[in-house]
Amino acid sequence: MARILIIDDDSMLCSMLSRWIQRLGHEVDSAHTRETGLAATWANSYDVVYLDVNLPDGNGLDILPRIHEIPSRPEVIIITGSGKADGAELAIKSGAWDYIGKSFSRQEMTLPLVRALQYREERRTVRSRVFDRRGITGVSPSLERCLEAAAQAANSDASVLITGETGTGKELLATAIHENSARKHGNFVVVDCAALPDSLVESILFGHVKGAFTGADKDREGLVLQAHNGTLFLDEVGELPVHLQKAFLRVLQEHRIRPIGGQQEFSSDFRLIVATNRDLDKMAAEGQFRQDLLFRLRVLSVEVPPLRDRKEDIKTLAVEHMNKLCEDYGVATKGFSPDFFAALDSYDWPGNVRELLHILDSVFAVAGDDPVLFSKHLPMGLRVKMIRNSIQSETIDPPEFPQTNELPRMKAVRDTAIAEAEKRYLQELVAATKGDIQEACRIADLSASRLYELLKRYDIPRGFVKA
Repeated sequence: MARILIIDDDSMLCSMLSRWIQRLGHEVDSAHTRETGLAATWANSYDVVYLDVNLPDGNGLDILPRIHEIPSRPEVIIITGSGKADGAELAIKSGAWDYIGKSFSRQEMTLPLVRALQYREERRTVRSRVFDRRGITGVSPSLERCLEAAAQAANSDASVLITGETGTGKELLATAIHENSARKHGNFVVVDCAALPDSLVESILFGHVKGAFTGADKDREGLVLQAHNGTLFLDEVGELPVHLQKAFLRVLQEHRIRPIGGQQEFSSDFRLIVATNRDLDKMAAEGQFRQDLLFRLRVLSVEVPPLRDRKEDIKTLAVEHMNKLCEDYGVATKGFSPDFFAALDSYDWPGNVRELLHILDSVFAVAGDDPVLFSKHLPMGLRVKMIRNSIQSETIDPPEFPQTNELPRMKAVRDTAIAEAEKRYLQELVAATKGDIQEACRIADLSASRLYELLKRYDIPRGFVKA
């Protein structure tokens, strides 16, 4: 028996749908607003939530992300009386199980429920198996969804397309899929498609025989053949040369390779995993990537979330990496001040986990014997970026004015707010650059004369040594 929640302000529909669900043997509750529905999802462990789009207190799609954060992770079926393609696309991209129109047909309203519950049961089976994370750290909902998809991929032999921004850990995830699969005792062969030289790409992948071309002084086994009984991982597959894509599609279909200059074909029973940070659909539409190859690559898809969407993992990642550095270098474990983590949380991390780990390496070197890490240990350039971000994103409260019947002019309010922001920025700039006028001018993109003029205007002690 499953637990179902209906969030809809149409009491007649709620009553009718509740009866149908109860006949299927499940328990069902109803809520008639977004807020009461969201409160109910947090208070109870529901398996599936029917969610209306148009609710008295707002759009139901807006609370989808919050429902996905609930520990029970219910599947969400969007129901609407006025279905629109844009709404359906947004719902599916936001993680909804299905998007259906309201109907008086029991089958149309309950079939998505049956399928969603079947999916959850299969997912529980996969979850019950131990999935070795292989160093993947974090407990955020977005990462957990990624690892669930990876666990399902590990239980299959189908091709997997891993997408995600640079630095999110796509190769680490590919390794985890391989190590949790039936092929874990075979080779895990990594091919960086972005680094393949055009003149040697076919030879590297498919191999060659002696004398096939100038410099081929001996037979060479290609990487595809080395992946026999294991996994072939093509990193940055979007960089695979167009002229080679047709040949690779044939290899993927037949799992047979003929080395350059050779007459004999060899079989290679490999499992393919590919990764990219590019939009392959757009590339295919523009003729830069074969559509038929893309279909074969994307049998299963796993998306790795960027670090900005899993900020609750930053502290764990930082502590774990810093402890490892301390252990590797034989020094005492370091402590962390609250302002250190506050600084990390304030940054968007465009370079993702890779950037975070590089920053922590720098912090470790700068800190030396310091037992506790503070935000001042972070690289100066990063600290200034964080300060700029916080100033740009910060909502500046308007200055208080005497209670009169006449409000001040807009220009006066704007000028005051800009002045306060400029003064805070300059104060942080002086502190961060520690007296280096050239560095301060470079970061602020100001001439030295303009910088001195601003410091004088806001009565900020320079603390600089003139160049």
